[in-house]
Amino acid sequence: MKKNKKRTKKTFLIIKAIIKLIDKKIVTPITKFILLITDKLGRRTDRFERWLVKKNTLIFISLIVAIAVFFGIDKRTTSLVDSYAEVLYNQKVEAIYNTEKYVVEGLPETVDVTLIGRKIDMYLAKQSSKGTVTVDISNLKEGTHKVTLNYESAINSIDYKLDPSVVNINIYSKASSTRIATIDTINKEVLDTKLSVSNVSIDKTEIIIKGAEHTINKVANVRALVDISKLVDPEAGVMTLENVPIIAYDTDGKVVDVEMVPSKVTATINIDSPHKEVPIKVIPTGEVQFGKAISSITSSETKVTVYGDETSLSKIEFLPVEIDVTNLDNNKTFNVTLQTPNGLREISVKSTKISISLGAEETKEINDVMIETTNLDPNYKAAAIGASSIKTTVIVKGTKEVLAAIDETKIKAIVDLSGYNEGDHEVAITVTGDDVKAKYTSKTTKIKIRISKK
Repeated sequence: MKKNKKRTKKTFLIIKAIIKLIDKKIVTPITKFILLITDKLGRRTDRFERWLVKKNTLIFISLIVAIAVFFGIDKRTTSLVDSYAEVLYNQKVEAIYNTEKYVVEGLPETVDVTLIGRKIDMYLAKQSSKGTVTVDISNLKEGTHKVTLNYESAINSIDYKLDPSVVNINIYSKASSTRIATIDTINKEVLDTKLSVSNVSIDKTEIIIKGAEHTINKVANVRALVDISKLVDPEAGVMTLENVPIIAYDTDGKVVDVEMVPSKVTATINIDSPHKEVPIKVIPTGEVQFGKAISSITSSETKVTVYGDETSLSKIEFLPVEIDVTNLDNNKTFNVTLQTPNGLREISVKSTKISISLGAEETKEINDVMIETTNLDPNYKAAAIGASSIKTTVIVKGTKEVLAAIDETKIKAIVDLSGYNEGDHEVAITVTGDDVKAKYTSKTTKIKIRISKK
């Protein structure tokens, strides 16, 4: 009741002050303005003028304006003094206890706070920097306890409700253990394709983990997560990344919530740019038109720099570029987009123009080419059955100039024995040579091989 009387009195005083202000700033100026108009209009407004300047008329005008203003102000005042409720979500909970000696489990990190009070008070409460949820458990020992959360607000006229307001917690003695941190390098793919991470080290590898003993026992490993995406303008050389987080994981790879000292380390990252220059090797596929052969192959780009790890680079000797020449009957230039080989990250040249010239086809035979075996299981040995299975005659087709330049020592007749076991087998012969402009075939297409255990 007292609050309602105070509110009514306060409202009356506000309205009285507003009426005086309106009478002074609105009614009187309007009256003067009307008198000025009537003066201009002359006698025709005498009767209206006499009515308007009467004291009662001015009082009625003021009363009407005051009533209208009263209802407007009363509605606004009511909205300011009526009770409202508003929820503040995810308010951080601050616990007061000996953090060096104990570990607390079951305490929520955040709670929702419902504020109840006048709208104007709640506005002030939200603007105030003070407003925290606390729980004082400094007098509690190890064990299970039920505790009540409190909300401290700068505005005393505000009521509040917490969700939750009462929680069950467990207090444990804090234990510690030392672990060696391993390094996980993540987001390496954000590096320029010409760069690669060759080595990563951290300034501290011994990490002390602290927490309840049963929680510490869950920790299977501790890792430093080195995020390459956080490097600023990475380039070849040695770079430093600070504030690398240390994370504890259990055997299932889930994060374990423990305290770690230190919780962040500094990583030193070695970035390299391994590369190798190799020639472009054009490999024609298919058969040109009958009676013709390839006389020359030229490429506008003859070499390319390839980027990748050292192992992949050691395996590549040239960049193969296949050109389909099926039924080609005239000289032709091909615009070719170069592809990055599997296992490599980047190539320096993206395209080239390859020109192929044709000439008349001729044939040459090369006798007594030894037949070699390949891909035989190391537990077996192979022997040719019959003299005709030891050597073969190779037929080489190409232009006169190409055949004249053929290096016969580079021609190889091979039988692939991968997947063959003990016994006698008839195996196809494959012939290769170092000049891709020529075509190589064996006069003997198959030979007999006997495979036996060593």
